Amino acid sequence: MFDLEAYLLRVAMPARPTLDSIGLGRLQHAHRLSIPFEDLDVVLGRGIAIDTASVFAKLVTARRGGYCFEHNRLFLDALAELGFTARPLLARVWIAATDVPPLTHTFALVTIDGQDWIADTGFGGSYTPVLPLADGAEATAPDGARFRLEATEQGWMLLRDGDPMTTDGRGETGGFQPQYSFTLAPVFDADLALSNHWTSTAPSSRFTHTPIASIVLPNGFASLIGRNYRRRSGTDTTVGEITDPRVYRIRTSLLFGIDLSVEDVAALGLF
Repeated sequence: MFDLEAYLLRVAMPARPTLDSIGLGRLQHAHRLSIPFEDLDVVLGRGIAIDTASVFAKLVTARRGGYCFEHNRLFLDALAELGFTARPLLARVWIAATDVPPLTHTFALVTIDGQDWIADTGFGGSYTPVLPLADGAEATAPDGARFRLEATEQGWMLLRDGDPMTTDGRGETGGFQPQYSFTLAPVFDADLALSNHWTSTAPSSRFTHTPIASIVLPNGFASLIGRNYRRRSGTDTTVGEITDPRVYRIRTSLLFGIDLSVEDVAALGLF
């Protein structure tokens, strides 16, 4: 049984959200403000379990973060418990892609009063607001970035136009840039298991060799990619390289809420 009250406490929501697009947006934002995106267990070779019990134990009970297959499993379970109608979709991430990328991202399709919406708690590159599934639909994130959905011959493309400082470092300037593409094809547990396995084990997956952590700030974004730290909050910007493993442990704990042992940090191979 999903412990909804424990989840709402984890994401710092004092009351259940309303079962509409406003409530959906509030829940998604609260989730990303509270639970960091991170792939550290992948880099440490611990494997990623994406069943309901395992994800809840890690992200809620142990107060760790995770990547998209974990975040959106937790989010979908919470949506179901609240009474939303939602199902997973798979996407191809086009940021920095040089060829057709694999299906390495998952998020939620939520239906409210006959209208489909996309909601995503697990895209670690930036923050995407809830968007109606409609050609040309746009939304602005709290950090000022604009997002747009466009219908394509193959399905849908999500695009972003915003300051690269409110991304994990892969953002670009110069107008709307492709983030990820998707279709509305049904996604089954076996599909998620296959994509999660590739994403967490393939040598060409960035998650298997690059320690990543990020979190949404009320009006900004912070990320730690390898030893490189970036933070934008309003107009305040901080960029730097961490060269001391002790500082790395402090940074991951204080900002991202990820408590690592000395042995964990050493095993990441950054220092």
